[in-house]
Amino acid sequence: MHSTNRGRVLISGASIAGPALAYWLHRYGFATVIVERAPALRTGGQNIDVRGAGREVSRRMGIEDDIRAATTGEVGTRFIGPRGATIAEFPAGTTDSGGATAELEILRGDLAQLLVDRTETDTEYRYGDRITGIVQHDAGNGDPAGVTVHFEHAPDERFDLVIAADGIGSSTRRLVFGDEPEIRSLGLETTFGTIPRTDADDDWWRWYNAPGGRSITLRPDAHGTIRATMSIVTDRKRERAGSERRDLDAQRRHLHEAFADAGWEARRVLAGFDAADDLYAESIGQVHAPRWWDGRVALVGDAAYCASPVSGMGTSLSLTGAYVLAGELAAHVDHRDAFRGYERIMRPYVAQAQQLPPGTPRIANPKSRLGIAVFGAAVRIGATPLVGRLGERFSTPPADAIDLPDYAHLESQDRT
Repeated sequence: MHSTNRGRVLISGASIAGPALAYWLHRYGFATVIVERAPALRTGGQNIDVRGAGREVSRRMGIEDDIRAATTGEVGTRFIGPRGATIAEFPAGTTDSGGATAELEILRGDLAQLLVDRTETDTEYRYGDRITGIVQHDAGNGDPAGVTVHFEHAPDERFDLVIAADGIGSSTRRLVFGDEPEIRSLGLETTFGTIPRTDADDDWWRWYNAPGGRSITLRPDAHGTIRATMSIVTDRKRERAGSERRDLDAQRRHLHEAFADAGWEARRVLAGFDAADDLYAESIGQVHAPRWWDGRVALVGDAAYCASPVSGMGTSLSLTGAYVLAGELAAHVDHRDAFRGYERIMRPYVAQAQQLPPGTPRIANPKSRLGIAVFGAAVRIGATPLVGRLGERFSTPPADAIDLPDYAHLESQDRT
């Protein structure tokens, strides 16, 4: 076992960044507790990419082969025209970073399960609870500095550090930072869900556009089902990302009204969503926080710097941020120096990841039939060999744009 004399760290959120952070902190000798408001690990979710630096972190964790074994099997992206025929296709990337479909594709829930499996013997997981208050204490009167945490259900408890890893709408972040971080809407609402697979389905990510800024996508998974999305362009001036919250029945009614005449596989997806038990919707956006730490509380993953699903960088940012944050905490005696180092290393990487191509995501969700035709012509040209090679240089997410420090020498000496 590792020694755990570096202090106790409470992490809020058991998705990707939280368990990844717990993994690395334990290797450096910290004791870790993860609190998750869901009653059990949430294993749902859509296809995610493990690219570039995120993939290198997975190698250092020893889970790259596990991710490959759990791959979705997606072979690339096909754009579907108004009559249901393929108008262009882009095969999956063959490098650590390239392609709309990464070489390593895995479901969010499958990766979360993999990370929890790797950490549950060394990290205490507390499901069905959440942080409701945070009080930071300076050292004095013989008492050490620390953080007193109030929980919805559990008794108050003291920790050395608290890390918010609970997503774009982080309630933990709000307790400390208020509305200081800006959640920028990208003007797109997307509903996600799992539907039955049919004999007509294949292993391509299929993308279909309908007038009115609507799109439908179908993607394969490793469980014999299909992960579907329905997206619609919204008025970003009136919308705050993450603010659209309907109950599930209201969301289903909304989708039926919005997509009844959309064509292609709309009726099938609507019927599938009516029965789906993992349906969820979100207003797509990014988190821009002027600072990622305050005293003994820090942010990581989407809670700190969500780049949005359309960036293709969310998982890589979470894995990389967790690795760097843990490494910097191991490298410094003073947590403030560690948090400064974490920001210094990660800020440029995050800035590039959040810099989306001009017009994203509206350019891929045209409102008019003419716009759809123009977009279709553009992807046809983009799929030609020469233009495709040139385009990939400019469209591939900047997943490698960071020099990862090596913290291996800081690992606990009594690891077994």
